[in-house]
Amino acid sequence: MSEEEEQVTNDSPRAEPEHEFGFETRQLHAGQRPDPNTGARAVPIFQTTSYVFEDPESAAAYFNLQEYGNTYSRIMNPTVAVFEERVANLEGAAGAVAFASGIAAQAAALFTLLEPGDHVVSSSALYGGTVNQLKHLLRKMNVELTWVDPDDLDAWRGAVRPETKAFFAETIGNPAGNVLDIEPVAAIAHEHGVPLLVDNTFATPYLCRPIEWGADIVIHSATKFLGGHGTSIGGVVAEAGTFDWSNGRFPVVADPSPAYHGLQFHETFGMYGYLMKLRAETLRDLGGALSPFNAFLFLQGMETLSLRMERHVTNARRVAEFLQGHELASKVSYPGLPSSRYRPLVDKYLPGGPGAVFSFDVAGGRAGGQALIRGVNLWSHLANVGDAKSLIIHPASTTHRQLGDEELAAAGVGPGTVRLSVGTESVDDLLWDLERGFANVAATLEKESAPA
Repeated sequence: MSEEEEQVTNDSPRAEPEHEFGFETRQLHAGQRPDPNTGARAVPIFQTTSYVFEDPESAAAYFNLQEYGNTYSRIMNPTVAVFEERVANLEGAAGAVAFASGIAAQAAALFTLLEPGDHVVSSSALYGGTVNQLKHLLRKMNVELTWVDPDDLDAWRGAVRPETKAFFAETIGNPAGNVLDIEPVAAIAHEHGVPLLVDNTFATPYLCRPIEWGADIVIHSATKFLGGHGTSIGGVVAEAGTFDWSNGRFPVVADPSPAYHGLQFHETFGMYGYLMKLRAETLRDLGGALSPFNAFLFLQGMETLSLRMERHVTNARRVAEFLQGHELASKVSYPGLPSSRYRPLVDKYLPGGPGAVFSFDVAGGRAGGQALIRGVNLWSHLANVGDAKSLIIHPASTTHRQLGDEELAAAGVGPGTVRLSVGTESVDDLLWDLERGFANVAATLEKESAPA
């Protein structure tokens, strides 16, 4: 090598080795760099409905999906895009599309891949609002539904029909606390050429990433732990990008779309085909767009996701242990307890802990459950989970009220069942407040048993 060649070689930039950033770094930085125009470190809130096009040709290319650019905030927005990219990064997904609520995200995820005459197999251990949505929305779409015990692999396999188009489940069931055995359920779905959709709200990507275990689509109610502060409503759908939508079972995704002059989404966009259809058709036409301000608040919450989830899990374990030893409590459904039948699945899929939402039964049935809620003060009685503040509710009276007796039993909800969402307060204060609640239960039961 000549001296001149050696000098050129020594002065040439060397390719840096690929570095994999940790979860905690990515929850702060993924999907965003400081704003190039202002240098703002925080993600700007692009509170705008629409965007100026460079020229007529660019505008036409955007609307024809020939080029990617901002057209209208019902379909895309720069602030929302950062939130979508961050969720996709943390979930290990190809991409994500955000919606105005978790239930809207769920409906859109199914709507995009289903058509009349299709069939869905779903876990029966679901949030009451999801049960209602699947029962009634799918019926309106002329899509049939089969409920299965999520713990029974043979039930999943036996429910499949030629027209089955999706499996649906939650990572951690609400409120029974069952843990989905994701890997074999995904394998059964793939044997039959259908995707597995998993609601990962309770686990968050910090505790479990279902895509790594074979799930194809992951859904979140960002309202819960992703936001973490009970301030905003939103949802998001993330897709792995590995499912073959052109396997002959999904003409609604793979065939020419009349909404885009015969565009074939999967053939044209490959691994992004489903996501593009989800955004360009479903979000566009149903209109459940996430506001830029709520996206900003979700991003603020996600910056501390790992820290909060660690504290949530630690507190939840302490509360579950306290309840397990209390004479007025039974059937504590926290899957992290050593006695839980789901503990092996927790060790496999949720080594950092099974979240902070679970239920238990209070002595005295409905009267006992309601007496506990009336007796606490620090625990907020409201219909939400995933807040930094601790929350309590009686599902049979509220979130699962529309379900029949059989559906309540399948969801693990009894007359005395109380659901907790354990927050990040000092855990001794939470236990003290629960003791006050149980004192009210004891007084109520004593009053009811006293002779007239």
